[in-house]
Amino acid sequence: MLFKRWLIVPIVFLCSAAFPQTPKMAHAEFINAASEMIGTATLTPAEGGVRIRIEISQLSPGTHALHIHALGKCERPSFASAGVHFNPETMMHGLNNPRGPHAGDLSNLVAGADGRATAIIFAARVTLGYGSNSLFREGGTSLVIHEKGDDYQSDPDGNSGVRIACGVIRKQNEDKAAPR
Repeated sequence: MLFKRWLIVPIVFLCSAAFPQTPKMAHAEFINAASEMIGTATLTPAEGGVRIRIEISQLSPGTHALHIHALGKCERPSFASAGVHFNPETMMHGLNNPRGPHAGDLSNLVAGADGRATAIIFAARVTLGYGSNSLFREGGTSLVIHEKGDDYQSDPDGNSGVRIACGVIRKQNEDKAAPR
């Protein structure tokens, strides 16, 4: 009997180590085409999704689209390396599209006359946990800001124009000095 107890303890320990906990927080640092760090995003788990707090500057005044993109790469100047919108459910683009939205479709940001924007956005179709909608999938994910606002219905990107800023989404404890 004593021998069986010693066998069970290591197995339980190994199983718990194989399934790490969901990160309590994630972040992204936005860079522009000149490689200047112009803002941050803090992502936290929330009931039914992820809460994203954005603080950014150096935008043109007005409305800008914000999307989660399918790759964790932000190579300037075009940020095309971030790939397409994060869309694990293969939907159409747009919060108002009856055949959408992408999991990465988010509300627009509005920059003031000083070029600053602060927002708290709820992303209902993503998670910091596990599964197909996890932001920590192989290849990573990123947040991208576009030059114009998203019209919330036109596929594939809501007529939002060129990409003007990008930030790789990283677990809070990851090294921020990783290549961009």
